[in-house]
Amino acid sequence: MVNKETYEQTLAHVRTSSSPSDLRITDIRFTDIIGGPFHSSLIKVFTNQGLVGFGEVRDGADKAYALMLKSRLLGENPCNIDKLFRRIKQFGGHARQGGGVSGIELALWDLAGKAYGVPIYQMLGGKFRDRVRMYCDTDVVGKDTGKAMGEALKKRMEAGFTFLKMDLGIGQLINEPGTLSAPLGFLEEMREIAKRRYSRDKGNLTEQELREIKNRHYDIYNIPHPFTGIHVTEKGLDMLEQYVADVRSVIGSEVPLAIDHFGHIGLEDCIKLGKRIDKFNLAWMEDMIPWQYTDQYARLSRAVTTPICTGEDIYLKENFKPLLEAGGVSVIHPDVLTTGGILETKKIGDMAQDYGVAMAIHMAESPIACLAAAHVAAATENFLALEYHSCEVDWWDDIIIGSRLPDKLVQNGFITLTDAPGLGIDDLNDEVLAEHLHPEIGGLWESTDQWNHHYSNDRQWS
Repeated sequence: MVNKETYEQTLAHVRTSSSPSDLRITDIRFTDIIGGPFHSSLIKVFTNQGLVGFGEVRDGADKAYALMLKSRLLGENPCNIDKLFRRIKQFGGHARQGGGVSGIELALWDLAGKAYGVPIYQMLGGKFRDRVRMYCDTDVVGKDTGKAMGEALKKRMEAGFTFLKMDLGIGQLINEPGTLSAPLGFLEEMREIAKRRYSRDKGNLTEQELREIKNRHYDIYNIPHPFTGIHVTEKGLDMLEQYVADVRSVIGSEVPLAIDHFGHIGLEDCIKLGKRIDKFNLAWMEDMIPWQYTDQYARLSRAVTTPICTGEDIYLKENFKPLLEAGGVSVIHPDVLTTGGILETKKIGDMAQDYGVAMAIHMAESPIACLAAAHVAAATENFLALEYHSCEVDWWDDIIIGSRLPDKLVQNGFITLTDAPGLGIDDLNDEVLAEHLHPEIGGLWESTDQWNHHYSNDRQWS
């Protein structure tokens, strides 16, 4: 009598992955969406065996950073991740300029996992944890007061989040007389140029006028912190201290609370503010000054007792090392879509651990980047928490299709990874993507054949 096996029993001894040695990249295409919560360029890397790998360019970046890599990857085996990363990494850079290399690297890991039938965290050495802790960056609707922020954060706690973050800085002061000093007229110019840049009423402006507004906005908001001449007065420091006190009065002192977006103020003002709010048991103060100022970070770290954090705009492991060596940070905060991708972020976390430094992970993108970061988080021992920006985006989870993933990735403040291969994503939901296409870009997975044959002699030595 013939035994009738179940479908699952049959799969147990049938190879469901591809032939990894023969896998080749045949095409790379993109779709740009907006509102999830920001602009994201989603990536599909196609292969000769029907496997598709998913990646994503960093939030707010241009897909040109990834398109330029296509001719250097066609015909290659995506499972040779490190080899291909070393080929293309010279075309990445800090902040959003790392988004092309990093986004493609994610897709290579996804393909390798699918080819071999294992999840990415397993290829990184296995899991340190089954659940990945998430933290919410939280905004206030309406007037921004400490009590209002406390109530907004309390709702996060009620939803199951065990780690919180909020903004604190000159954004809360810019309309309050007597709280800031700067060269006379400078703050007013900042407000005016921002108003003009983001005004919806641009119908009567010429193309040149629009370009001038955009360029002036870029110039004024890209002045590094030490050079703006903006200082916080005692009244401003009093208000910011009271803001944090009001938040803590609502959420209590036990839940970790990180703080970000202080504004472009110099080191000495950061130290003044840090000393004012040290008493509130904060998880970290993030990106108080540009990450490149290593010596200033070391001074800041020695001057306050709150942990100092930075890293979301740093490309490649070696660029984290000076901050670690100088003792400038207690927490590093890489973004997998800037660092160089999954493996580089894992290496950064392991290096930080050697210096006694914890790793949180920045993430403000789609479920593709979120899952990539979650795999790194699961496989890195000194991990603290992973950022989540999309609580209020009700279609965020619908971007992906994953038969072995939960319908809602973030539940009660955590992501629980499964043993689904690669990232765990079977496909992307084109119907959902079509509803949220970037209005100035548009197009679902359109041909990129014009990039197939771009060539240059890329060798950086003679």
